[in-house]
Amino acid sequence: MTPHPALSRRALLQGAATLGGVAGLTALTGGCAYLPSDAATTTTALPASAKAVIDGDLVYFNWADYLDPSVFTGFEKEYGVKIIQSNFDSMEGMYAKLQAGNQYDIVFPIAKWVQRLRAEGKLRAIDHAQLSNADQVFHSGSYFVDPWYDEKSAVSVPFTVYKTGIGWRTDKVGTMTNSWRDLWNPEAARRIYTLDDQDEALAMGALLLGYDVNTAKQSELDEIKKLLISQKKYLRGYSSDDVNNMVGGNAWIHHMWSGDFLYLRTSLVKKPENYDFQAPKEGVPINSDAYAIPVNAQHPGTAMVFIDYLLRPEIAKKNIEYLSYPMPVRDAMPAFEALAKDVPACNVELSELESGNVFRNLSADAVQRRTATWTDVRAS
Repeated sequence: MTPHPALSRRALLQGAATLGGVAGLTALTGGCAYLPSDAATTTTALPASAKAVIDGDLVYFNWADYLDPSVFTGFEKEYGVKIIQSNFDSMEGMYAKLQAGNQYDIVFPIAKWVQRLRAEGKLRAIDHAQLSNADQVFHSGSYFVDPWYDEKSAVSVPFTVYKTGIGWRTDKVGTMTNSWRDLWNPEAARRIYTLDDQDEALAMGALLLGYDVNTAKQSELDEIKKLLISQKKYLRGYSSDDVNNMVGGNAWIHHMWSGDFLYLRTSLVKKPENYDFQAPKEGVPINSDAYAIPVNAQHPGTAMVFIDYLLRPEIAKKNIEYLSYPMPVRDAMPAFEALAKDVPACNVELSELESGNVFRNLSADAVQRRTATWTDVRAS
């Protein structure tokens, strides 16, 4: 089997955080990206799509270890180009580089950042007719034909999809109820982690209370704050290093991303039957990320060819098996179904993508209220 990355990309290079601490919080508070009022209503014509023709080496900007290495070497060999890689460890870090004028040919923003970058005129159009494999993701009935974050998928092509739920050790914990309340399970007290992620933590509390995952109503945020503070006596810590916390034995129950769970279960542990995952009945956050081409890309033609290459079912299959995250490439989906056959809760269905439990861009005032709530929880 192809070697897998040693650490989840979503760990954000943070490691575990101690309860009550606020170190590193500044880097997280941008999680609720916002659209300035002028950008939100931008109607400027999109920069034209490039043709899918090699026009130089590919300058690539993504999370670390987020494609199978053999995919890079295969592309370089087939097309006679080099792939020049650099990585980010957060969406805010990616955005800051683009704002600074750094030039990349392909980037990998999550859904709400696609919306923001498009509104600000930072992305080039992608002509689906230039992609010979476009029908793998833009076929009739596909959610991605016209997703909420990118009308008509004009500037993006879907990459991965995922949900947030709860992973746990079945050999350590016997009482799970398929509810977010399981993150308060006394059976695993001081062996429970909540993700060190503002959006995810607030969404978990919101769903448990019956509120929208993006709520910025002060009264609802106050209830969420009280709820999350009540959880702290059960927690070992806040951490987005979900894979290592579970594999290392520090966590018996972990708030975690579905692909991370599937990766540890299928690739890292000796007894996969001792690990299970649930998508709580109150609802779960759903997210996706995408391929996009910045407006200042120097080799947009090569980027178009690379996107088309990644949409080949045999290439998508390699990446699915490497990452353990589903990719909505129609003829490659059986590869993910095989990985997830023993943990169906890791699947992401079309109905879930349409559920509304997605993280959206908010006003600056809303972001400020949510950030203040998370700061108070962390500092209490």
